[in-house]
Amino acid sequence: MSDITLGIIGSGQLGSLLCQAAKKLSVKTVVISDDEQGPAQNYSNEFIYSKYNDENKIKEFTEKVDIVTFEFENIPVDILKKIELKKKVLPKPEVNKIIQNRRLEKTFVNDLGIKTTDWAFIKQAGDVEKNKNLLPGILKTNTLGYDGHGQFVLNSLDDVKKDWCFTADYILEKKVNLIKEISVVITRYLNGDTYIYEPIENFHKDQILNHSKIPADINKEIFIKAQNNAKLITEKLDYVGTMCVEYFIDQDDNLLVNEIAPRVHNSGHLTINAFNISQFENHVRAVCDLGLEKVEKISNAEMFNVLGKDIETYRSKTFNKEEFFYDYGKKTIKDKRKMGHLTILKK
Repeated sequence: MSDITLGIIGSGQLGSLLCQAAKKLSVKTVVISDDEQGPAQNYSNEFIYSKYNDENKIKEFTEKVDIVTFEFENIPVDILKKIELKKKVLPKPEVNKIIQNRRLEKTFVNDLGIKTTDWAFIKQAGDVEKNKNLLPGILKTNTLGYDGHGQFVLNSLDDVKKDWCFTADYILEKKVNLIKEISVVITRYLNGDTYIYEPIENFHKDQILNHSKIPADINKEIFIKAQNNAKLITEKLDYVGTMCVEYFIDQDDNLLVNEIAPRVHNSGHLTINAFNISQFENHVRAVCDLGLEKVEKISNAEMFNVLGKDIETYRSKTFNKEEFFYDYGKKTIKDKRKMGHLTILKK
């Protein structure tokens, strides 16, 4: 067993896969989560059930670990900063402060000279009218949005309901003539060493990732630009760990950053089988300062998310040697909930 104990905040499937990668590296894990049934507890060395604002439990967690990381980005920054007073937190809390706020995130990306969709900050209904050039567009909550939550399609000013109470801040993004979505998963180490996985092509259904594949059907220019943008973003954030940059490609072949995920990512699940070192292992290696090993691609691949009741069918299936099924072990089946995934290796 390694002398390192890694603390992981969050106990979903990403936490589970991080725990499994850590075990391979003989790194002990302690998971803290506000989900009493979180599946990561099945793979961690120790599990602490707690609300994230429980100072006593957070203190207990902090004292048990050497380094802290997380599986989701919407942890209150003040909690991460309190932990950071005692133990190293990677990625740094300052990163989350930017990424949790769409306005700060897009401003940061644009200031690097990297394109996003056209957008505006919205505080009240009148701000939509002032920015009607962005219609048709999508109104998104400025914070705490994922998998389509907190998003409203506005085709015209008529869609802005008169009785809407703008109790939160929003951003309005102009709809793009989208032809493709890709993502780039990248891991950066404490010494600046970096590994960038090849771009992954993603396909969504009802605003939830349905499946992903490599190689992405893109030209060489976009391939290189997507990787270079991701590298620049991690450098400017002084980032440590695995990150994913999600992109839109429009009909004019413009590459536009959609979102940054400061963590391991759903689209990167295929790296578990398609590469000798997955995004999860690279993340553990990076935050624990274990050093970058040579990463090699094993195969092309396609990954399919298994949602809701579909898991019952998959649990009874037989798979061939090129198919790898992962059951997240979630006890409660809900509609559109990510319950597992299947990766198929391709030639």
